[in-house]
Amino acid sequence: MKTYSCNEAPLQLYGLNHIQPGEGDYWRLPPELIGLMPQYDLLGKRCSGARVRFRTDASEVVIRFSLKTEKVDRAMGLPAAAGVDAYTGTGVESRYAGYVAPSEYGYKDAVIEGMIKKKSVMETVTLNLPRNEQLSFLEIAVEDHAVVEEAEPYAITSPIVFYGSSITEGGCAPRPGTAYTSIVSRWLDADYFNYGFSGSAKGEPVFAEFIAAHPAISAFVYDYDHNAPTPEHLEETHRAFFEIIRKAHPSLPVLMLSRPDFDWNPKESDRRRGIIMDTYLKALRSGDSNVYFIDGQSFFGPYGREECTIDGCHPTSLGFMRMAERIYPLLRQITAK
Repeated sequence: MKTYSCNEAPLQLYGLNHIQPGEGDYWRLPPELIGLMPQYDLLGKRCSGARVRFRTDASEVVIRFSLKTEKVDRAMGLPAAAGVDAYTGTGVESRYAGYVAPSEYGYKDAVIEGMIKKKSVMETVTLNLPRNEQLSFLEIAVEDHAVVEEAEPYAITSPIVFYGSSITEGGCAPRPGTAYTSIVSRWLDADYFNYGFSGSAKGEPVFAEFIAAHPAISAFVYDYDHNAPTPEHLEETHRAFFEIIRKAHPSLPVLMLSRPDFDWNPKESDRRRGIIMDTYLKALRSGDSNVYFIDGQSFFGPYGREECTIDGCHPTSLGFMRMAERIYPLLRQITAK
């Protein structure tokens, strides 16, 4: 069989800002930012939202990888926390092809290997990388006669940037590809960065400046009110964060979300929603026509809301799908402008 490393052509890596294969570093955040914000030392080195993309006519693709870390997550299974899942095709025609994950704990530094099957036709394959762990290497292998080539560019090449809480990061999706960020971006065939951080994204100006320095963004989605320790903190940071982004990208579509688990604490959720809505309305009144808002209370719908989270907060696959179904039509509209 022929073997290809994830950091070498024709395979392409997306969603990472620091790649040092010799050191086994595949990080969402660059070391310079982690140096300024040491609270991101662990989370910033995760590969949440990162993808490997290629085209092949192979009928079987072996996926082989290793992880530097091992974190037990009581609410997430190994396929999500430490697994890689695969999709074939692009856009709304994408199809789930399977996953590869450790079968038990004790997987740190071990080689994890498995295989997905697909049609023996030339098509794009996207591998979504683990949500919780730090990747140290990944490679694929295909039959000797199979062709592997670069995937076509994303239809939306300038990435969507998501910034927010553990929900944004993908907790508690059953697989990496079932987080709402993954679903929406896959349906749009859009590149993206996932800057969701469990408990750490708190609207810091330094992080806003980091996002603002991205040279090209197709849309910015932010949703960090779960990480703001108090409504007062959210009020102090939410509009200021937006203004830093807006100054750098005057015409960038910005989508603001309020928390989906509104029922958990309706009184506080209502106050926080009002703070986010105030940022949105003030921007509109100032003449900003590229701001958008989705009320998180609408995400889970009127029926089966209890089945939309695993713990009253973090979405299940049903919860993430309902979020994606609300967010996708609006992002499709605003990224098409």
